[in-house]
Amino acid sequence: MIRSQEKEPITEQIIVTLDENIWQNLLYILNYKIFESTDHKISISLLSIIVIICAFILTRITLKFVTKIVTNRLQPENRIKFKSIFSFSKYIIYALVSIIVFQSLGINFTPLLIASSALLVGVGLALQTFFQDILSGIFILIDQTVKVGDVIELDGKVGRVVNIKLRTTRAVTIDNKVMIIPNHQYLTNSLYNWTQNGNLTRDSIAVGVAYGSDTQLVKKILLEAVNQHPSVLKHPQPMVLFENFGDSSLEFKIVYTINDSFKGIIPQSDIRFKIDELFRANNIEIPFPQRVVTIKKEG
Repeated sequence: MIRSQEKEPITEQIIVTLDENIWQNLLYILNYKIFESTDHKISISLLSIIVIICAFILTRITLKFVTKIVTNRLQPENRIKFKSIFSFSKYIIYALVSIIVFQSLGINFTPLLIASSALLVGVGLALQTFFQDILSGIFILIDQTVKVGDVIELDGKVGRVVNIKLRTTRAVTIDNKVMIIPNHQYLTNSLYNWTQNGNLTRDSIAVGVAYGSDTQLVKKILLEAVNQHPSVLKHPQPMVLFENFGDSSLEFKIVYTINDSFKGIIPQSDIRFKIDELFRANNIEIPFPQRVVTIKKEG
C-alpha cells in the first residue's frame, strides 16, 4: 500500500510535465513567424493567420445573420433594394475589420501605405468612374427612378430594364440586344422613362399632303388607318392635328395611344403602310420638297 501511494505523485508529475511540453510546443508552433520584414515592423505568424481567418468567418456569419433579420421585416419590393445597398457596404465592413485585426495583432501596415500613397492616388483616379457608378446605383435603388420592367430611352436607344445592379443596368432592346448601361449615365444624361406613369403611351405619326388636297378626307383616312390597328386603344380616342402650312405640303399629325410602348415602333410601321395604301386609293399625294433653281448668265 505504501509503494502504490508513492507511485501516484510520480505519475501525476509525468502527466503534468507532458501537458506542459505539449502546450509549449503548441505555443511555439502558433507563434512561429512565417514572414518578418527586415525592419521588424511587419511580422506574420501562424496564430495571426488563424485569427484573421476566424475574424473573417465571424464577420461573414454576422453579416448573413443581420441580412436575414432585416430582410424578413421588409416588404418584398424593398428586399432587393436593401441587399444591393448592403452588398456594397460589406466591402467597407470587411476593410474595417481587416484594419482592426491587423492592428490588434501588431501588424503595422502604415509604412507600406505611406510608401504606396502615390500608387493609391492613381488607383483612386482610375476608379473614379467605378465609384460614380456605385453611388448612382444606390440612388436609383433608393428613389426608384428606374425599376425592373420599365421601358427607358437613353441617348436615342430604347430598351426594357431586366436587371439593376450597383454598377450597371441591363436593358433588352426590341431586336433582343442587351444594353449594358453604366449607372453614372443616369446622372449625366437625360433619361426618358416611358412607363413610369403607367404602360399607356401616346404616340404620333407626322405626314404631309400636297396643297389642294381635301383636308377632311385626309383626316378621315388618318383616323381609319389608326383605328384599324389592333394595338391602338379606342380610349382615349385618336385625334388628327393640322399642324402647319409647310413649304411643300400641308402638315398633319395623327396622335393615338398604345399599351405597350416597348413595341411602339411596330404599330408605327404598320400604320404608315396603311396610310400610304389609303392615300393611293383616294389619289392623295404625299409631295416631296421642291426647290426652284435660278441660273444667272454672266454678260
